[in-house]
Amino acid sequence: MLLPIGEIRELQCPLRLGVPWSEITTLGVGGRAPAVCEPKDDIELRNLLALCKKKNVRFIVLGAGSNIVGCDDDFDGIVIRLSGKSFQEMSFGRDHATVGAGVRLRDLAEAAARKGFTGIAPLAGIPATVGGAIKMNAGADGVSIGNFIEEICGFDSGGNVWKASKSELSFPYRKSSVADDKIIIAAILHLAHGDSAASLDSISKTVEKRSSVKFEGRNAGCVFLNPGDAKAGIILDKAGCKGMSCGKALVSSRHANYFINTGSCPEADFVGLASSARMKVFENSGILLFPEVKFANPRSLEKILSAPRPLDVAVLKGGSSRERDISLISAKYVSDALRAAGMKVSEFDIRTPELPPEAMKCDVVFPVLHGGFGENGEIQGRLERAGLKFVGSSSKSCSLTIDKIESKKIMLENKIPTAPFSAIGKNEEKELAKIAARLGFPLVVKAPLEGSTFGITIVDGMEDLEAALDKTFSFGENVLIEKFISGREITVGILDGKALPPVEIEYPGRTYDFDAKYTHSKGETKYHCPPVHIEGSMQEKARKFAVEFYRATGARDMLRVDFICADGVPYALEGNSIPGFTDSSLLPKAAKTAGISFTELCAGLVMKAYKRR
Repeated sequence: MLLPIGEIRELQCPLRLGVPWSEITTLGVGGRAPAVCEPKDDIELRNLLALCKKKNVRFIVLGAGSNIVGCDDDFDGIVIRLSGKSFQEMSFGRDHATVGAGVRLRDLAEAAARKGFTGIAPLAGIPATVGGAIKMNAGADGVSIGNFIEEICGFDSGGNVWKASKSELSFPYRKSSVADDKIIIAAILHLAHGDSAASLDSISKTVEKRSSVKFEGRNAGCVFLNPGDAKAGIILDKAGCKGMSCGKALVSSRHANYFINTGSCPEADFVGLASSARMKVFENSGILLFPEVKFANPRSLEKILSAPRPLDVAVLKGGSSRERDISLISAKYVSDALRAAGMKVSEFDIRTPELPPEAMKCDVVFPVLHGGFGENGEIQGRLERAGLKFVGSSSKSCSLTIDKIESKKIMLENKIPTAPFSAIGKNEEKELAKIAARLGFPLVVKAPLEGSTFGITIVDGMEDLEAALDKTFSFGENVLIEKFISGREITVGILDGKALPPVEIEYPGRTYDFDAKYTHSKGETKYHCPPVHIEGSMQEKARKFAVEFYRATGARDMLRVDFICADGVPYALEGNSIPGFTDSSLLPKAAKTAGISFTELCAGLVMKAYKRR
């Protein structure tokens, strides 16, 4: 494109030609920008935008240039920098600050602190200007600039005046609803009053902490966005990306989400490194990272995003068991996590063990079906016969695990401690007195194929036992009766055959029943991971027995095994092949303590199934 250099000069807008990207960006990658315009005020900016519109000239707007990757080839357009004095003005009112788009965040934080405002100190360490920070909703330590915005104003790409109020804007994680064709020139921020000295001290510590990390060269801050509740830097580190290089681009050894220009780094090296790191993360975790940095050359972004292909996942939810509502909640969390991981997710609410035709075309099926045909192996059998890859245990393993009577037999065969028990069928009530005499009260009466404590009753005498038996037979043909053991309850999650940290469950009632899990009418249940009332040797025993049960049942991918700890012994209660899957459920709690985020947990299970032969 032939740039209208003469007409730009006629606008008397400051213009420089052939400016190195290393001069106008913190990363310094790329060659030279053909033209850099630096309007002194909003009038010059408006006239420049109108000219670009008239001549069909592409442009990008820079502030501090702290998250921009420059071009190797000549940029097809002009760079507009809001570095003029009028874009760096600030004024403060009783509860508000009016700030130019070119004001650096540190300067804003310090000026606000001196005026008696607080709350934005965490932003002081971000090397960005207000305009760019608003566009990407920059943040640190749980504070984002979008939290403070009352109104923003500026121009559209043609130079027409534009503004938006708080009610018209949204600021999700590292994004804003401000359209790409809108240029911010100023913003009004609502600020809270506070201690000036404390705020300035906090700013000083924030800046000192950030500057104390010495990187190996120039950088543009974090390269990739955090996926869901996971940290991109940690995911890159786990994938072994630290120290990776491509030409003169290097993944920092200090923070894996910082890519370093080690000196005269071309754009191609940076793009190649980002593509390689992204692929390595995908192969390790199933997560597709998306760039946080912006590219002057849109083809560079296209190249990074071109591979690998996102996995297509079918999430099966609902079912027809008494745990249907719980399944729907779990499935929402799983689906949201998989989408955050960059996967394509289709959700199917099923009430029969039939596979939706659309699910047959997916790469992986994730059954999030609690109880009933979702956990008894029926849906898994359908998936196996269809030749589909799916998350979780095989049909045979699921059928063993869901059956509390069969599970108890497996525990006994493998010398896993469990409470003394008997199984009784309909029309066998004559054995009830013998069973009660042998086991002794109190007893627990269980429906062997139910979950979420449906069909469980604690009884203290013969009369209560007979009534509980009649009630429990409504769930099926057999009933499990076991000795009630009073103790502290823990659960051990297993991922890929390895035990996670146990979770101690401290409930207000006599047992961890439906109310303790979900409704809390008797009081809140407390969860401790790691446990606080159970000694370490007991925890290790439980972890050992959980892994043995996992192996004995032929489980795969995941399992949760529940225990009651009493008299120095962890007594195994049961296993769960598809445990709860909200971000506060027991298996995810244990995974989080082990350093595995909910997004990593869900994506990792899908990737494991995808790689399975």
